[in-house]
Amino acid sequence: MSNREATLRVLLDTSFILPSLGIDVGEKVSKGLRLLAAKAPEIHYSSFSILESLWVLARTIEDAPSQPESFRIGLRSVMESGRYRRVNEDSKIMNEAFRLYKLGHKDMIDNILYASSTQLDLRLLTLDNDLKSFIQTKELRDTLLSPDQLAS
Repeated sequence: MSNREATLRVLLDTSFILPSLGIDVGEKVSKGLRLLAAKAPEIHYSSFSILESLWVLARTIEDAPSQPESFRIGLRSVMESGRYRRVNEDSKIMNEAFRLYKLGHKDMIDNILYASSTQLDLRLLTLDNDLKSFIQTKELRDTLLSPDQLAS
């Protein structure tokens, strides 16, 4: 088995990027990140998750005035530290995301992340039960990884 096959390759759903950006999303995500770190994975992120994170910041800015500084520092860490690898979404991924939309899953960011995971052979770390249900109902390839699965 090659080193690439032995290494867990994970694409983070937006909720798993938010803590690095100074936005608390709860214990389940924190626990998942701790479990993930113990696996020494290759971690990937999407620019579309960064966009979604900006939307979250914009919605919460009045509640936490110091958040923009934490966000700025965290964003630099995610995008420039070399610890995270950015996925490059191509036309094949975008066409697959649109196909998923037409099949009935209306969250386009989730569609892009899921399509990226299938096309790039990554596991998608997520808590998204709607996406999980959609994948099962449509009998699509299940690349999703939950924090509970990391514990085993």
